[in-house]
Amino acid sequence: MDMTIADRARSWLGTPYRHQASCKGAGTDCLGLLRGIWREVYGEEPEMIPPYTKDWSEPQNEERLLDAAQQHLIAKPVSEMAAGDVLLFRMRDGAVAKHLGIVGRVGESPSFIHAYSGHGVVENALSTPWRRRVVACFAFPLKGDK
Repeated sequence: MDMTIADRARSWLGTPYRHQASCKGAGTDCLGLLRGIWREVYGEEPEMIPPYTKDWSEPQNEERLLDAAQQHLIAKPVSEMAAGDVLLFRMRDGAVAKHLGIVGRVGESPSFIHAYSGHGVVENALSTPWRRRVVACFAFPLKGDK
């Protein structure tokens, strides 16, 4: 049976937070979680990721994470999010998008799975404070479309 994207993300739960890492069980950050799931689905990453700081591209005010998502994933309205979709977040108003997670559930109790500093990979409720931070939603491409 083929695992869903949400199931794959849940298999990373408990992985410690490690900046720039992407190794299930050993350490990951939010981008590393997405990279690891991508490798599980497609076999290799879509591009080499250069080293990055924890502030991402905030000092330069560049939307690097959003730009990369638009290049490799399929944009869709946030109102149409489904389990397994990728959500991008702005952690502060006016800041660049620098956090991401995978939708775990939709409906009455929506959730998302993400690697969060100080917590590791967790599944949290997609509560109002988190929903307010969502700036974009993306689906993984079909295997033949990537």
